[in-house]
Amino acid sequence: MEYKLGILISGEGTNMLNIIQACRNGEIQSKVVTVISNNPKALGLKKAKAHGVNIKVIDDKKFNNNAEYEIKLSDYLFKNKVNLICLAGFMKILSKRFTDKWNQKIINIHPSLLPAFKGLNTHKRAIDLNVKYSGCTVHFATNKVDSGKIIDQEIVKVLPTDDEFSLKKKILMKEHKLYIKVIKKMEKLNE
Repeated sequence: MEYKLGILISGEGTNMLNIIQACRNGEIQSKVVTVISNNPKALGLKKAKAHGVNIKVIDDKKFNNNAEYEIKLSDYLFKNKVNLICLAGFMKILSKRFTDKWNQKIINIHPSLLPAFKGLNTHKRAIDLNVKYSGCTVHFATNKVDSGKIIDQEIVKVLPTDDEFSLKKKILMKEHKLYIKVIKKMEKLNE
């Protein structure tokens, strides 16, 4: 199945760019139809635009409440015929109403081996606890932070010489491979 992907970002968009490139080079069949950010200053917007991808800012701070924001976001996604939402550094928790509406159609990447280290500062927490392994997880998104059903994971060995920055770099490389692997797997499952 060829998905029409909508990528939600809040920052640099490294995973977003990786997905765009995988679509372009035929590594996956799907197509990125739009990149949406809740942050008008997200660096990823310029990167997406430079690759000719339709971009949209839906600034969550310009809405009276979260429900209004999510209605606008959902309407825009439907209008663009998105059938799989990829969260790529999207720093906003989506409500149960939204995740139920898009049930099993929102995937997220998280830089830890879930259920360990949900939320923020994952690399620092892993280093502080002296773990031997970390990694990344792609999971279905729910309204609970990093708690949806796990689709796949990649493991990274944490070396005694690693700090949070070297660990982040190692895991990001794995994230890029894992996100594409998962989208490819989902395309095959839904043919």
